[in-house]
Amino acid sequence: MVLRMESEAPPIKVQSWLRGQPLRSFQRGKVYIIEFWATWCEACVEAMAHLVRLQEEYRDRGLEVVGVAASEEAPTLDEARTKLDAWLTEKVPKLGYPIALDYSGEMNKLWMEPSSSLGIPTSYVVDRDGRIAFIGHPTELDSVLAKVLNGIWRTSDEAKAADTKRIAEGRRKLRETRKRALCEPILAKLTPAIKAEDWVTALSAVEEAVAVMPDDINFRLLHVDLLLHKMHDMRTGLPVMRRLVRDAISQKSEVWMAGVMGELFDPVKDNSYFPPAERFAMGKELSEHMLTLTPPQRGDGYKFMSYGAIAQYYYESGNKDRAIELIELALKSLDHPEPIQDEVKQLFVPRLLQALANYKGEKVCYGNFCSAPQNKSPEVPKRRRRRRKE
Repeated sequence: MVLRMESEAPPIKVQSWLRGQPLRSFQRGKVYIIEFWATWCEACVEAMAHLVRLQEEYRDRGLEVVGVAASEEAPTLDEARTKLDAWLTEKVPKLGYPIALDYSGEMNKLWMEPSSSLGIPTSYVVDRDGRIAFIGHPTELDSVLAKVLNGIWRTSDEAKAADTKRIAEGRRKLRETRKRALCEPILAKLTPAIKAEDWVTALSAVEEAVAVMPDDINFRLLHVDLLLHKMHDMRTGLPVMRRLVRDAISQKSEVWMAGVMGELFDPVKDNSYFPPAERFAMGKELSEHMLTLTPPQRGDGYKFMSYGAIAQYYYESGNKDRAIELIELALKSLDHPEPIQDEVKQLFVPRLLQALANYKGEKVCYGNFCSAPQNKSPEVPKRRRRRRKE
């Protein structure tokens, strides 16, 4: 069952009522706020005073607030009840609304899970006819509650748009949560393998990750990096890279394409094993698509994230002037249209400046950062050249 606006409100099934009168059922003509919270949740505790104020302000218009502690951490129900009761006595002795305790998980199954609500605090507003009118963070109640009490919220376009957006965001977060759960056992194998430079074990773990999460760009990039740059397995790695290039372009994602360009043209990577013609053909195609997404003549966008790799492609292709132009635009984008955080600058500026110094053959500066030309990559060993030719 999916719980959303217009759904009939689920029942209240709890083990204990620690404050106020128990709510057995929703009475027609009243409006209820059902608030999911826990004592360990700082935002939940901060919301209590807000809920007390709403209760006092709208009590005469039929509003009732009910707090449901469905995520208390304790070994047993009795211990959870004792802990919660002591906390309420100390922190909010004059709380003006009922508090229920559910230790069984039933309330989460009835309310939180069907509504794709993963975190607390979460507020549910039940309208006068016993149907859900709103699901969201308690800070959003100020702009919604008066409209619910006036009977104009559920029929409004604003309400429908907000509920559609909430459901989409909830599903996205649920996918991310499931992805993290899938990642944990994989990372337990992958991380030590990479540290030990055990590329065979690392490759096995990454292939497992790609199989269950094909849309995770980080695992896809690591997959090609292991095959092409760590294991130098061109026979297996080239088809994987070709597929990644196609997927990045079809996604129309600057993040994906910039990541792939990094695998192809990052100066610190050894691409001597890569067939030059195919490498440059991929670089050309990706660069054209990326520059279409964020054109140089347009002043918006975070060009510092992608233009460095594109510039390296142009530089290696022999178009030094174009490479310099793109790096300078990337540096300029760090201050426009909105200033970038210092930690982001510290990540991107040194690499961009080093590339610019190498391209110009002179010292360059940006703010407090300066770079002098360096030999950007070592010469390819002759033995490796012969092997590639053979």
